[in-house]
Amino acid sequence: MMKRVMGLILIPFLLFSAWFVQPVQPVKAEKEEHAWQDEMIYFIMIDRFNNGDTTNDFDVNRDDPKAYHGGDFRGIIEKLDYIKDMGFTAIWLTPIVKNEDKGYHGYWTEDFYETEEHFGTIEEFKELVEEAHKRDIKIIVDIVVNHTGYQHAWLKEPDKADWFHPKKDVRDWEDQDEVENGWIYGLPDLNQENPETRQYLLDMAKWWIQETNIDGYRLDTVKHVPKEFWTEFAQEMKSVKEDFFLIGEVWNDDPRYVASYEETGIDSFVDFPTFNEITRVFSAPDQSLSRLDTVWAHNQTFYSNPYVMGKFIDNHDVERFTREALKKKQHPPARMKQALAYLYTAPGIPIVYYGTEIALDGGKDPDNRRDMNFRADQEIVDYITKLAELRKSMPALTHGSFEMLYEEGGMAVFKREYKEETVIIAINNTTGTQVAPIDQEKLGEDLQLRGTLSDELVRNKDGQYLVSLDRETAEVYTVSEDTGVNVPFVTAMGLIYGGFIAFIAAAIMRRRKKKE
Repeated sequence: MMKRVMGLILIPFLLFSAWFVQPVQPVKAEKEEHAWQDEMIYFIMIDRFNNGDTTNDFDVNRDDPKAYHGGDFRGIIEKLDYIKDMGFTAIWLTPIVKNEDKGYHGYWTEDFYETEEHFGTIEEFKELVEEAHKRDIKIIVDIVVNHTGYQHAWLKEPDKADWFHPKKDVRDWEDQDEVENGWIYGLPDLNQENPETRQYLLDMAKWWIQETNIDGYRLDTVKHVPKEFWTEFAQEMKSVKEDFFLIGEVWNDDPRYVASYEETGIDSFVDFPTFNEITRVFSAPDQSLSRLDTVWAHNQTFYSNPYVMGKFIDNHDVERFTREALKKKQHPPARMKQALAYLYTAPGIPIVYYGTEIALDGGKDPDNRRDMNFRADQEIVDYITKLAELRKSMPALTHGSFEMLYEEGGMAVFKREYKEETVIIAINNTTGTQVAPIDQEKLGEDLQLRGTLSDELVRNKDGQYLVSLDRETAEVYTVSEDTGVNVPFVTAMGLIYGGFIAFIAAAIMRRRKKKE
């Protein structure tokens, strides 16, 4: 009897709740074909990530930062669910080909057609690609066509003497001929102008796509190879797989120089100018975000599609973001979360270097390539996971316009719009609570902003939306019409509900009297 009574009581309550509590649902836009800007990339240095197979651990010395440490394909396969659970949709791997002694990083090629034996066999790599694809994760592989390892066999073959440029270090980095033909760090520089060398490299790169079904290449040392080669390279790779993704490393702080390589057909570039500014702004508090807006304006001016630029806060060639924060006597997780909030909500493809999710420390190469620790604090892991969920559910965060509405001493508010969806991003990069007044002319009159990280609700008050954030926090707001509270309806529901409870109470009393 009591179960039936409680069920009757709950019916109007649930109906009322369903009307009154209406969570804001992000607009679901149709996926655009080959929209790489929707991806989130996790970057792994294979040797330093996870050791899944100890049988290939010869010449391993974890105490030597320049030796192999044991990471392999099997170790990555074991952690695919870990990567997927954080929301990543693509993995970028350092080179997988066979390297010379101590070429743990993969950039000293010994054989272009074999996998590095410390990492595993080609069959294991194919398994990695297949298992990643089962989880809707794409695989991007780092490829090096500029140079070989120091002791490559071709150097001793007379008929391949012209496969290399004459040995000469780069002395004038403003001289493009020297940049393209010189030996960087003493590494033998391949001569792509030689038809045989050129064809070998093109055939090799296509072979890996056909053989393993990978989804993209991260192109190493792009500016050290002639543009004519990259034009043919892009055409040839896309002839094998139409939506094959090419993201190039053009290490230069001038976006005009980087953007000049777009004419070759390379789809995207790792964005060093944005990296420099993100690191400067977020490694310490009370730094203005206005320069980030300027960098975005440059990207819009110089790139045909700035939304596919690869954004990052650290990688294997620069000091870890954690080290930058520590040098300024800051708490790395707090600083990291600010940087990640911008990375995930501003235009571009987020690229997260392994270990960033645990605030892994590291100075200059090779210290920035420390071993991953899977038993570390999960605070940043959880934060990345939440940001990834928002990015996947809000098309405005990947395709929308990007406008700074407010910036004052480190407190910034941005607006992103795409089709019917508007999203507001607020970042308080200061050491105190801040309130940003946003005039209704910039948003609209009868709207409400609902926070997705803290569930805060902001309404129009005297012509302004007062966005308030605690120190060193960020928030992502959905925007919808402010329907307010329907007072007559609430009153009516209150009377109905009260009368219903009174009726049930009277029925129970009568039943008790009958029993007595």
